[in-house]
Amino acid sequence: MTQRKGEKPTISIQEHMAIDVCPGPIQPIKQISDYFPRYPRGLPPAAPHQVGHAGPLSPALSTTSATAAVESDRPNEDKPERACAGAAASLLATKRDEEPDVEGYDSDDSTTLGTLEFSLQYDQENNALHCTINKAKGLKPMDHNGLSDPYVKLHLLPGASKANKLRTKTLHNTLNPVWSETLTYYGITDEDMVRKTLRISVCDEDKFRHNEFIGETRIPLKKLKPNQIKNFNNCLEKQLPVNKTEDKSLEERGRIMISLKYNTQKSCLVVGIIRCAHLAAMDANGFSDPYVKTYLKPDENKKSKHKTAVKKKTLNPEFNEEFCYDIKYADLTKKTLEVTVWDYDIGKSNDFIGGVSLGINANGERLKHWFDCLKNKDKKIERWHTLTNELPGSLND
Repeated sequence: MTQRKGEKPTISIQEHMAIDVCPGPIQPIKQISDYFPRYPRGLPPAAPHQVGHAGPLSPALSTTSATAAVESDRPNEDKPERACAGAAASLLATKRDEEPDVEGYDSDDSTTLGTLEFSLQYDQENNALHCTINKAKGLKPMDHNGLSDPYVKLHLLPGASKANKLRTKTLHNTLNPVWSETLTYYGITDEDMVRKTLRISVCDEDKFRHNEFIGETRIPLKKLKPNQIKNFNNCLEKQLPVNKTEDKSLEERGRIMISLKYNTQKSCLVVGIIRCAHLAAMDANGFSDPYVKTYLKPDENKKSKHKTAVKKKTLNPEFNEEFCYDIKYADLTKKTLEVTVWDYDIGKSNDFIGGVSLGINANGERLKHWFDCLKNKDKKIERWHTLTNELPGSLND
């Protein structure tokens, strides 16, 4: 395009919009034409001579090479700004390539989340799993001051719920916390040790917003040997998704220890309600007021109901109560013992916490407990059982 005499020189849109992208005052780039080399229409840019390379270059590569050659002739003072712009572009490209993490958690594979040192021990005799959380190192900073307020929480999978969550105390303003704290799960059976996985999560506590997830590690309990302490020093990983196909009707609501004994002298079944552990919290204060009811079904006369006393404001009540059912030994094979745990409320309906059924139609530990009672007359057999949110039979409180 020719310029007429007296006209002001036109500026291309590229020259008009080009600015310095580095931090500081926004200034026009002086020689913008160096960044947008122009060639005669219809003629491709001349490819620079390269030693040991034969054949024509593509137009895109030629343009890049020509641009780089022009830039190499520019003063050294322009090079820091170009390097800054290149780094910013590279960072933006990297962020665009990242996949979103579970629940919006922002991290990539190169991010160091830290390591966690802990030990596990399965006490087979007492049906307890002891989890000692020792310390963590190099946790990812989550707060504006470059530190975190970390704590550790535990869940048993599958069946994770508030009922089986344990957590440590919170340590403030540190990336290398030392807890030296032991958390214990009671009512852990050999069956749990085969099919359960312990999820250990490290989180950052915030007073004025939701707590933030830092990292987690998972340990299949089948890796543990009974009555032996196993030490771990694991790198924390990004949050893994929980299996959505897990049966919601089998959500765990806690554990209950039940004793069974058939008294041959009195011809009766003695059912002992000993204690509960890790019950689901049903009240706003984070606790429950639990009591236990038992039924021996089928119950034609509606006289098999027994109920324990109410224990106030606790998730780990101890009852130590026994109930007797007058029944012939031969009839036990036709009966089912239904045990339910309830939260007592004043002025409204009591809340169902969880239940379990023992009998010939049960399975797993529940069936084994019932058979052990039948085979060992006059001997008290104690077992822990898992409570689920599935109401046995069609009971009404």
